[in-house]
Amino acid sequence: MLREVTAIRYVTPLREGGSLPGVVEADDLGTYVVKFRGAGQGPKALVAEVIAGELARRLGLPAPDLARVELDPVVARAEPDEEIQELIKASAGGNLGMDFLPGSLGYDPIAHPVEAGLASRVLAFDAFVENVDRSWRNPNLLIWHGDLWLIDHGATLYFHHNWARAESVVHRPYKWDDHVLKPYATLLATEGPALAARITPELLAEVVALVPEDWLEDGDRDAYLGHLTRRAAQPEAWLP
Repeated sequence: MLREVTAIRYVTPLREGGSLPGVVEADDLGTYVVKFRGAGQGPKALVAEVIAGELARRLGLPAPDLARVELDPVVARAEPDEEIQELIKASAGGNLGMDFLPGSLGYDPIAHPVEAGLASRVLAFDAFVENVDRSWRNPNLLIWHGDLWLIDHGATLYFHHNWARAESVVHRPYKWDDHVLKPYATLLATEGPALAARITPELLAEVVALVPEDWLEDGDRDAYLGHLTRRAAQPEAWLP
């Protein structure tokens, strides 16, 4: 199970993303960027965050810790924006929180060159989870204490928006022409297969098991695990 905390104060919305995540303080004295289940894509975006984010961390990639954040809408009663109020009212219960990285900066590919091995592993990981949101237009990368951090994986695993077609795209190649780290991923030929070899059925079962039951429909957990296991078994199909 994901670690569980309870929101005690809604601090501020983050208006950079279309889903209007917010900064929230919790009862463990931590501060989290919370993605709300009442936002446009609903629980599917939270499921993708858990599976992709926890897989990244277990593969040694720098991604913030995740937690299930229990939310009572009363904590945001002072928020003046009616749209945000409605979003929070629709998100009572369990939401997805990622550790807030205070003072972090948005990634600039010119100002922040990335070591070739790390860039290659990130690109290979994004290929596996079909991350369509790591382009130079919207890198979803932060620089914190001088290091690269991967954030915002809600747009990964997009096969789950059409389960009827999921089997037909299980070995879909990854489109990486505009990946923001492509110029630095010069070791992809070796780092890619090495990372793919670590994506085992056991590891996938471990991360899929972390998704809270109330974010899934009947049969979803097995469907995610089956799809990802079959994809992992043929890295030559999806590795750039």
